[in-house]
Amino acid sequence: MEFLEEKGRIYAVDANGKLLAEVTFPDDGNTAVIDHTFVDESLRGQGTASKLLRQAVDSIRRQGKKARPVCSYAAAWFEKHPEEKDLLEET
Repeated sequence: MEFLEEKGRIYAVDANGKLLAEVTFPDDGNTAVIDHTFVDESLRGQGTASKLLRQAVDSIRRQGKKARPVCSYAAAWFEKHPEEKDLLEET
């Protein structure tokens, strides 16, 4: 599956333009707020959300920003990937 990337959003659509998967991470100053993750039922259980988060983390890191995961999936993803915790904003 090919993900499309635009400012603060990574997503995938099918041939008809239907949204299949998405993660959004709008800027809040020097922090990207990961506030939404969605995966269509037809793709759940295949690691799609994790791939989205990986690409979002890479994008946030390239921008030199920190991450604030407010979406429950994103927060859980960072717990499962302690090697990425340096990206989290300090609280």
